[in-house]
Amino acid sequence: MVTIQLRAHLAFLMLPLFVFGVPTDEPDPKEVTTTPSSCRRCCDPLNSHESPEAAPDLASRHSLPYPMPEVRPYINITILKGEKGDRGESGIPGKWGKEGPRGERGPQGQKGSKGQMGAPGDPCKHQYAAFSVGRKKALHSSEGYQALIFDTVFVNLYGHFNMFNGKFYCYVAGLYFFSLNVHTWNFKETYMHIMRNESEEVILYAQPSDRSIMQSQSLMLELQEKDEVWVRLYKRERENAIYSDDIDVYITFNGYLVKPSID
Repeated sequence: MVTIQLRAHLAFLMLPLFVFGVPTDEPDPKEVTTTPSSCRRCCDPLNSHESPEAAPDLASRHSLPYPMPEVRPYINITILKGEKGDRGESGIPGKWGKEGPRGERGPQGQKGSKGQMGAPGDPCKHQYAAFSVGRKKALHSSEGYQALIFDTVFVNLYGHFNMFNGKFYCYVAGLYFFSLNVHTWNFKETYMHIMRNESEEVILYAQPSDRSIMQSQSLMLELQEKDEVWVRLYKRERENAIYSDDIDVYITFNGYLVKPSID
């Protein structure tokens, strides 16, 4: 039993000789060339060239029968990684960037609800005005001025001409045309004016003559709302008259809106 144990220990001691071989003095070509009396440590670089001052120190080293492996440390970074930290506070907002290009038009939205009723508007205004009136009776001058009153209506659109005082009232501001036609009296002067408010605009005049004639006058006026246009006979200090025979219409006064003003 003792012999068997001794043989087992001897085999264990001889195992490196069979694995690595018996050491010899001849250098292996594959090994690093060293001096017979020098040796290397496993941590020395293989191709280093020592300085002359280190030669005595190398003589004391012994060669190893096998090359030493190079040891390189390796650290697993994933082991050192910690847990995720808390979210930090928000930073200060940056400056506004440049305005970008205009985007495409979006889809049409839904129809909104009905709004509230608005305030009442202004009364409807007719954008037309026209009148044509006549007189069948003759007229003589008096001590003062006289407004020519008419007794026959041909056209009085929307009633803008007042037959009681002989005046046209402007309800639509704009450009108007007016005309006056009369028949003169023999041996008497005819002296009349077409008036705007209290201003004399144009005169209709005929000298005394042994023959009566038809005389006319016309003009265009730019009127404002509430202006008045009428015909006035001059006073008696100048004897004048207009003729008619109560049957036919010798005297006419006409007017109409040419173009309304643009607000």
